[in-house]
Order: sequence, then structure tokens, then C-alpha cells
Amino acid sequence: MSLQQHAETLKTEAMAALAAADTTQALQDLRVHYLGKKGALTELMKQLGTLSAEERKTAGAALNLVKDDVGAALDARQSALEAAELNARLITEKLDMTLPAQAVMPGRIHPISQTMDEVISIFASMGFVLAEGPDVETDWHNFTALNMPPDHPARQMQDTFYMPGDGATGDGEKIVLRTHTSPVQVRTMQAQKAPLRIICPGRVYRCDSDQTHSPMFHQVEGLVIDEATTMAHLKGCLVDFLRAFFGIPDLPARFRPSYFPFVEPGAEMDIGCARQGGQLKLGNHGDWLEILGCGMVHPDVLKNCGIDPEQYQGFAFGMGIDRIAMLKYGIPDIRSFFEGDTRWLQHYGFAPHLLPNAAFDVRV
Repeated sequence: MSLQQHAETLKTEAMAALAAADTTQALQDLRVHYLGKKGALTELMKQLGTLSAEERKTAGAALNLVKDDVGAALDARQSALEAAELNARLITEKLDMTLPAQAVMPGRIHPISQTMDEVISIFASMGFVLAEGPDVETDWHNFTALNMPPDHPARQMQDTFYMPGDGATGDGEKIVLRTHTSPVQVRTMQAQKAPLRIICPGRVYRCDSDQTHSPMFHQVEGLVIDEATTMAHLKGCLVDFLRAFFGIPDLPARFRPSYFPFVEPGAEMDIGCARQGGQLKLGNHGDWLEILGCGMVHPDVLKNCGIDPEQYQGFAFGMGIDRIAMLKYGIPDIRSFFEGDTRWLQHYGFAPHLLPNAAFDVRV
């Protein structure tokens, strides 16, 4: 039998085998059997060297034609089998899109929410109640009532977001996104009078953005107004709060004189820390970190809110919730709080069952 005849026989055999193959794996086995390095057609090609030049030319052309036909038939059959297998999978494998997705981990509480609840919980144990107010404020509530003069730096456009127009009432008063939660104190003093013991957490807005500042961030402020409160009460309240919040019973604290228009006297509060190798560690380590501002409420603020400063006095304080969260939980960049990265939230977030008891949430 000549090489040409042998090749035609293998072609007929291969075509029949291809037609009978019912899986892609069976087809791959046939490809190896006929066209592989040691396949039947490959072995025939090796015999061309034993022929004369004229015979080799004729036989070589015939063998290449058979090889091409078998290869094309293999490709066509593979495409058909792959399509058939895909259709079979589509019929048998069904996905019910109405079922909830199976998350790798359960939902997480954002660090800001967790920190805010921790702060409210601690102050609630001291007898404070929660007060709230609008994010969009009048210039009077945000600045004037708090004894800030017209030329105060905080009232400049580069520091404060002003709303367009002449105000909600059309009287020309400026409308701003509140720069602190102090307007809540003003509104509460106007509505309820003294005595008061409130905390005011919430969002605030300032024209600032870098690793430790954000155009929107969170603050908590506190206010105590009665007939007997002194600076000693302020110091004891804040020392107890920070020791409870950071979980350091002997956390050192100190107060430095400072100026704020709405308190007199005013102070900055520092807590003990250490700075080593770019890392910050809180505790009794010989260094200091500024943590908040505070002071005794200025008599003019009491007058502006309808409270007699001859009868009542009190203290106020304010701190950044984002900042104390960063310190407590080792978060290096404030901007990550607002980026919405679920991977970040899985790392820094909290399991829902770790939330403080919400029974304290008594709103005024």
C-alpha cells in the first residue's frame, strides 16, 4: 500500500472516529492519536525520506492535504462539542438572582459610627443627654451668638462654606454650612434655658483637605450650664472621659491657657503620649498631644442666648470624632473615612454586636 493510500485510509478512519466522539476530552485524545508528535499521520510524514524526489513531492502533497482535512475536521467537531457542552451547562446550572448574595464576611459598622456611639455612651453615664441641630445654619447661630467678631478668621470665605443668596428669610443674613456643632448649644440654650447638660455630635464643614483634615468631618461638643459648675468640674469630666474612651486608667492630662471667643477662661487639653519611629503611643511616656479645646462659657454667649450670667455659669468643650477614632484605632488618613472602600471597612469596621447599648440615646 502506497503512502497516499495509507493516508486516505487513516483519513477515513479519523473522520469516522471524529463523528463518534461525544466529549471534548475524547476529541483531544483523537487529535493526539492522529496529529500528535507520535501520531499516525505524523509517522507517515516521517516515511517521506525513504522516497525518491519525484515520489516525495507527490506523496508529500497528498499527506499534507489529508493532514489539513483531519485538522479542520477536528476543529469543527471541537467547536460543535464545546457549544453542546455549554448549552447543557446552561440548562442544568441555574442561578436564582432573587437570593441574597453570600458575603465573605458580615456587614461592618463604620469606625465613625462606632466612635460616636462610644462617646455618647460614656457621656450618658455622666448625665449628659443628646442634642441635635441643622447642618445648614445662619451666620448668627454659627458665629455672632458665639461672640465671634465680624473680622474673625473663621468667617472668611477660605475657611467657611457660604450658601448663595441672601438667606432663607431674604433679610440679607448669610447662610453657612456649620463649622462646628456649637450652634446646637445656642439653639438648646434658647429653647430650654438653664440648667443644661448636653452633648452635640454631628457633621461639620470647613474649607480644608489633607491627610488630617477633610471638608466634611465629625465633631462632638459638650455644654454644662447651672449655678455651681466650675473649671474643676470641667477638668474632672474631660479627664474621666478620655481615660474611659482610650481605656488607659492613668492617662496623663494637662490644660494650657488658650483663647476662644466663646469661653473665658479658655484652655487646650493635652494627653500623654510617645512619638517613636513615626508611631504615636498614648500613655505616660513623657510627651504631650493636643486633643481638644474647652473653657468656661463666656458671659456674652449666655446673654446672647437669653441666660443671666449673674445667676448661671458653665463649661463647654469640643473635639473631633474622626481624630480620636484615628488615635484609638490606628487609622492613618482621615480621607479614608469617606472613600467608601469596602475592603477598608472590612479591616477597620466593627461587628454589629460590638455596638454600645443604645438605651442611653435620650434626645432632647
